[in-house]
Amino acid sequence: MATRYDVAGAQGLFEPGSNESVLANKLGIVSQADIDEAELVLLQKLYESVLRDHLPAGRISINHLKTWHRRWLGNVYAWAGQPRTVNMSKGGFPFAPAAQVPRLMGDFDRLYLCKYTPCMGFGEEELTEAIAVTHVEFILMHPFREGNGRISRLLADVMAVQAGHGPLDYSCWESNKQQYITSIQQGLGSDYEPMKYWVRKVLETA
Repeated sequence: MATRYDVAGAQGLFEPGSNESVLANKLGIVSQADIDEAELVLLQKLYESVLRDHLPAGRISINHLKTWHRRWLGNVYAWAGQPRTVNMSKGGFPFAPAAQVPRLMGDFDRLYLCKYTPCMGFGEEELTEAIAVTHVEFILMHPFREGNGRISRLLADVMAVQAGHGPLDYSCWESNKQQYITSIQQGLGSDYEPMKYWVRKVLETA
């Protein structure tokens, strides 16, 4: 009998032998610790490439984000760089329905990336708003099957570097995780002030 999950295709599959704890991958990895390590090593390479060699000289587009995601995880997952096709939630909080993701990605490009990038010449408050709004809207959209938090932070780092800062230290977000998550959720009503507080905190040390 068909279910609504059939449309997920490869994104709905887990690696055989992983007890449904690791997504189906090209490397045959079945351990969560091993897949985490592989993703981390590849993420470090992506950061070096983007921030050192391929920093966008102009506005950042949704195609940049797809390319970063594909370059990061393309050797691990067949669907890297593609819009999410499964519904996802975290801690009981649902992200945007998968069926809406392609449209939302276009909206994100047009309404937020067009407005808030590039960040060259931005003052502190202008940069704070730009990073806060784009971060909240990206996380609520959750466009990819995996790695949304890390791509959203790379986006924030690129925006910060465009404005003359260094990459950001997100340790205060990690140590105040519930407050950070709450600030994301408050963005559902276009209230970005809570997220601006956390962006100011990371900009203080950049």
